Amino acid sequence: MLNESQNIEYKETWRDEYLKWICGFANAQGGSLYIGVSDDKKVVGLPDAKKLMEDIPNKISNYLGVVEDVNLLAEDNKEYIEIVVSPSSMPVAYRGVYHYRSGSTKQELKGFALQNFFIKKMGWSWDDMPLSTATIEDIDRRAIDYFLRQSIAVGRISGDAFSSSTEDVLKSLNLITEEGKLKQAAILLFGKEPKRYFVSSDFRIGRFGDNESDLILQDVVEGNILQMVGSVIGLLRSKYLLTPIHYEGLVRVEQLEIPEEALREAVCNAIVHRDYMGVHTQMKIYNDRVTLWNAGCLPEGFDQETLFGEHASQPRNRNIANAFYKAGFIETWGMGINKIRQSLKQSGLKDVKIEENCGGTMLTIFRSDTVNDTVNDTVNDTVNDTVNLSELSKRQKDICSLIHTNTNITTAQMAASLKISVSTLRRELSELQKAEIVKRVGSDKKGHWIIANTANQNADLSK
Repeated sequence: MLNESQNIEYKETWRDEYLKWICGFANAQGGSLYIGVSDDKKVVGLPDAKKLMEDIPNKISNYLGVVEDVNLLAEDNKEYIEIVVSPSSMPVAYRGVYHYRSGSTKQELKGFALQNFFIKKMGWSWDDMPLSTATIEDIDRRAIDYFLRQSIAVGRISGDAFSSSTEDVLKSLNLITEEGKLKQAAILLFGKEPKRYFVSSDFRIGRFGDNESDLILQDVVEGNILQMVGSVIGLLRSKYLLTPIHYEGLVRVEQLEIPEEALREAVCNAIVHRDYMGVHTQMKIYNDRVTLWNAGCLPEGFDQETLFGEHASQPRNRNIANAFYKAGFIETWGMGINKIRQSLKQSGLKDVKIEENCGGTMLTIFRSDTVNDTVNDTVNDTVNDTVNLSELSKRQKDICSLIHTNTNITTAQMAASLKISVSTLRRELSELQKAEIVKRVGSDKKGHWIIANTANQNADLSK
């Protein structure tokens, strides 16, 4: 006999509570329950096997509303019962409670888990559900126009669609129910205030030092999820990632250290496939890597190996995925991860890592060793050359790190990141400037910051 697993359970005797296990199998992928067999797979036998052969099928039918195969088997003159449970196409409950088989354990479904179970079991998509309190007035026409411009530009919507009414555009995207109610996807994609309905719909970016407790800089991106993509990429380019400069002939080229194509694909995947009943999407930038986490695990049976191979697209949110496809942000063939991998490979970067983490999915992109060394060493080295690090306060070190990360950062942005007043920040900057640790080049509006010792070496960090 096989070991206990996702699909196999052994019980020495019958108890009516084992109907919960049958319920769990039916709600999952099905399975077999053996009565009269110990956990170590030894047949112990049933003295009342024939009576149970009459009782168990009736109880399954009466309490669960399903019909399953119940077989009488024997080994060494000992009788035992095999109950073969088929996966049910409809939700199955035992005494009003829904059970689910996950791994080798049985779970009682409640709250969001139960809601997700019903949505999946009924073949629905979460973003297909109506929002009873939302109206057409909650839709931002500017977001609709942005979507139409993108879709027309890539040839996935006809050019004359630009003159369509807001309602007609939403209907064409299947974002309005037959009863005229807006679907949840409509508000996420085009809403004026999506967070009013979905409190965790924002996208958070943080710059960290050596560990998660060392937060240097952060941003929260809110608003509709279509335009969120561009906002996130803009922040990564301007504040969080390095942009090495090179020349192609006489043309100055500024390319992100991580290919923008890979970043955009990763951000789109996280936004499209996340569970919007979970917490916000989180992107963390460390010295050596960038991690992107979104609520919601991978599709059942999927892992990194599956995603790296040829696989069908299984969007969690079908309507959101459709709108992103029409806008040219994603494809529909499950090629997103491999596009990221190919882009990274062409740039000489390591392969991505994908794993399930804390009830969600985490994608890790590794920064190059050169960038890692630059991020780790430049600030400390240049400041060390000017003054011993021990002479700086933690706040002053954080200011130097912020300037190194983004030489165009404003005093207001630094103050907000450090959670101090602008006047306090200016006092700290004044001390750093007097000590010739940092230097302001140009005007307050159009200038930038540099680490002063770097300037002495003609190595402006803003370039």
